[in-house]
Amino acid sequence: MILSGKRIGFAFTGSFCTYDKVFQALENLCKTEAVITPIFSFQAQSIDSRFGKAQDFLSRAKEITGINPITTIEEAEPIGPQGLLDVVIIAPCTGNTLAKLSHGIVDSPVLMAAKSHLRNNRPVVIAVSSNDSLSTNLKNIGLLLNTKNIYFVPFKQDNPLAKPNSMVANMDLMKDTIELSLEKEQIQPIIFSS
Repeated sequence: MILSGKRIGFAFTGSFCTYDKVFQALENLCKTEAVITPIFSFQAQSIDSRFGKAQDFLSRAKEITGINPITTIEEAEPIGPQGLLDVVIIAPCTGNTLAKLSHGIVDSPVLMAAKSHLRNNRPVVIAVSSNDSLSTNLKNIGLLLNTKNIYFVPFKQDNPLAKPNSMVANMDLMKDTIELSLEKEQIQPIIFSS
């Protein structure tokens, strides 16, 4: 298996409506025998929503991976200096996180993990989930598409009529995207239709 023994940081941000698919993708990644460290943004670890309770998400990530989630900036900072991971996936990656990552803002464990990891010339994979992907965040997606060592899980409009600016990654393609990112290749096509 290509990912067997690879060290993956799996970073959760707030787009809770995608968590069912994201957790399924996490479970599938664990089947590859990769060593997966969960990382939670402050919002992901503290907000209870109609999609579930934050503490349940933290517990579920630990149960699936067998590793305690990283929940502070201080815990995430050594990822780069100590070369702790081979790849970081941000799934789901909200528009807020996209904007901050594209502008070098580090104010959460997820953003620190990505920034710290990028210093090692290793891949960060983004699984977009944002209602403003085709409006105010389109420029940030463009910036990140042209940033070295940033790769995207293919994404599409999830509800073109009701939410014409919204896009979400196909979580079923996460494993393939990660594998190619380790070869310094972007899976294609990046944007797809149903």
